Amino acid sequence: MSLRKFIGDRKFYKNVFLIAVPIMIQNGITNFVALLDNIMVGQIGTEQMSGTAIVNQLLFVFNLCVFGVLSGPGIFGAQFFGQRNTEGVRHTFRFKFIITAIVLAVGSLLLSFGGEKLISLYLTGNGDDGNKALTLQSGLDYLSVMIIGLIPFAVTQVYTSTLRETNQTILPMIAGMCAVLANLFLDWVLIFGKLGAPALGVKGAAIATVIARFIECAVVLVWTHVNSEKNEFIKGVYRGFKIPAELIKKIIIGGLPLAVNECLWSAGMAALNQCYSRCGLSVVAATNISSTIFNLFGVVFIALGSSVGIIVGQILGAGDMKRAKETDTKLIAFTVMAGIVTGSLMAALSGVFPAFYNTTDEVRSLAAKLITISGMFMPLSAFMHSAYFTLRAGGRTFVTFLFDSVYVCVITIPTALALVTFTDLDIVPIYFICQAVDIIKVTIGFILVKKGVWLKNIVNEDQASDLKG
Repeated sequence: MSLRKFIGDRKFYKNVFLIAVPIMIQNGITNFVALLDNIMVGQIGTEQMSGTAIVNQLLFVFNLCVFGVLSGPGIFGAQFFGQRNTEGVRHTFRFKFIITAIVLAVGSLLLSFGGEKLISLYLTGNGDDGNKALTLQSGLDYLSVMIIGLIPFAVTQVYTSTLRETNQTILPMIAGMCAVLANLFLDWVLIFGKLGAPALGVKGAAIATVIARFIECAVVLVWTHVNSEKNEFIKGVYRGFKIPAELIKKIIIGGLPLAVNECLWSAGMAALNQCYSRCGLSVVAATNISSTIFNLFGVVFIALGSSVGIIVGQILGAGDMKRAKETDTKLIAFTVMAGIVTGSLMAALSGVFPAFYNTTDEVRSLAAKLITISGMFMPLSAFMHSAYFTLRAGGRTFVTFLFDSVYVCVITIPTALALVTFTDLDIVPIYFICQAVDIIKVTIGFILVKKGVWLKNIVNEDQASDLKG
């Protein structure tokens, strides 16, 4: 087998980097600041850090639900853009706005009235009752402010998702950089009470995040509307919310499995971490540190995986199936190689990052072991991510639903629950086994991608003409 099949030319990598690097920089800065934020909260105490970590896990579910409902219309948006159909992009934007507003309303109500019960689910393991009470209160203090930040987050995602689908990746990056720098500065001021401000602890961290989200939202909205010549889809987008019934039908049919997938997968991850939390409060803290580090190093393969969906989606929209398959092969190979490099580096530095946290030696040691395991399996995560976006680009949303969330709910979570409940294993081998079962998922993904079940133009020229106006 020739290696040329897996390696692109200079033009290929230039195109990839133009899309992936801005996403990588934005996510990288965001996750780096999240790391610093995590460390700063960790200086207050392990319980405070654990409380905010639990809430962030719940907010992660909301965030993924937003991404999920945006993904369905996003497939159509990328392919409409590939066809130079501005009206089609405009209709998908409107659909995004409406569906995101619904998710925002539901998520806000659930977190407002069910927050205490949801946080308490993670406090069932071994640990002092006083420590549990402090963890719960810290989580509630943090959540009470973070709920406000759901609004700018949702609006920002509606705009930035469409901008990325239309190759405008620089602005989301700049807006994200403004937000994270503001977040970092305000964290320092409000958590510790600097420059004459009161020391607000976890509430200060939440206030800083919410203000930063409003800043990001403002930058995105102002730039998009001021530069309407570059972003033609925004012209007249709010003059009416009429969307062709045929398009609504197609988005719902194609996008519903994707939305359900993101929601179930994120809920599955939350459930998986709840399983881990049964091993004790120290495990809650250690998994928080480990996931923060993984998110920081994982920005490379995540950005490259996202570029798979955008680049391949546009080629499919143009109707060039042969080029789409060739491009996808090269993109997946590049993403996996990136996963090998970053995963190895992460494992090598596993003991460095926990040392920055003001926590116990037990938590630091445990976190280092979990970070090493996550680094070992990062190449698998890279392949699964790129395979997922490949299938999604071709509108195979039901397949992605089975491939992603159903697998987690049927295989990964029952495995973790069984190990925690029926064995005497500690968290390290349990964590390793739960990562290792993804080998089955990788095999399934490889077969699906290789067979080319995703090679599909979901908005052909005839359909596109019917959807205009």
